[in-house]
Amino acid sequence: MAAGKEIRGKIKSVENTKKITKAMEMVAASKMRKAQDRMRAARPYSEKIRNVAANLGQANPEYTHPFMKTNDAKTAGVIVVTTDKGLCGGMNTNVLRAVTTKLRELQGAGVSVEAVAIGNKGLGFLNRVGAKVVSHVTGLGDTPHLDKLIGPVKVLLDAYAEGRINAVYLGYTKFINTMKQESVLEQLLPLSADKMVAEKTEHGWDYIYEPDAQAVIDDLLVRYVESLIYQAVAENMASEQSARMVAMKAATDNAGSVIGELKLVYNKTRQAAITKELSEIVSGAAAV
Repeated sequence: MAAGKEIRGKIKSVENTKKITKAMEMVAASKMRKAQDRMRAARPYSEKIRNVAANLGQANPEYTHPFMKTNDAKTAGVIVVTTDKGLCGGMNTNVLRAVTTKLRELQGAGVSVEAVAIGNKGLGFLNRVGAKVVSHVTGLGDTPHLDKLIGPVKVLLDAYAEGRINAVYLGYTKFINTMKQESVLEQLLPLSADKMVAEKTEHGWDYIYEPDAQAVIDDLLVRYVESLIYQAVAENMASEQSARMVAMKAATDNAGSVIGELKLVYNKTRQAAITKELSEIVSGAAAV
């Protein structure tokens, strides 16, 4: 029964794995609800400031912020938002595939790339492909904090304002629903009115600035970019917990299937051993 003992050991091992994946599924489900609530709470502010910035882009201000100007620099910036941990299906793979395609496209056009990594998986990927990582942040936990995100991202924002890079792209995973998450790679800078969602009105937009246009627009557009990055991280965290819950549920179901198959093999092996022993007893009795 050496084979039977080995199969019993495999069954026990898979049962232990099943307990772990089931526990991880329940933890992810609990965290998923909180992450979704946090992400949905941030959406109204993000959408409203998008509208304000879009209306500003369609107005005719006496001052144009550097974020709305284009330049001819031969360097682009990429912000990659991924998770710190794995076991969340193909979520990170999908967004990193989109980033890889963009990197090849930029390099093919003779544009070098400076990258900012938010999340341990993205940092590891950028280091493996040899990208120039100018800053990074990891270990964000289950709750995104804007004060931790501003520093690393400000490196690219300042570089764009100074004209050293010609564009900034943001890659993350957008939360659609519990079963579906979508990898997104969008242009963050330069800001353009046609890429923002302006409120539809019959009249054009214009503003009176107090104390002056430069002070108001400088503050507004910095807050606008920060809100986009915060929302991207919140969306990514909600997607992470949903993807992990689904992946762990699939792993638990697969473990159950493997256990069923192993038990069937074990029963067949045990029955074959019993049949063999009975045959030997009958043969011995017949010989006597």
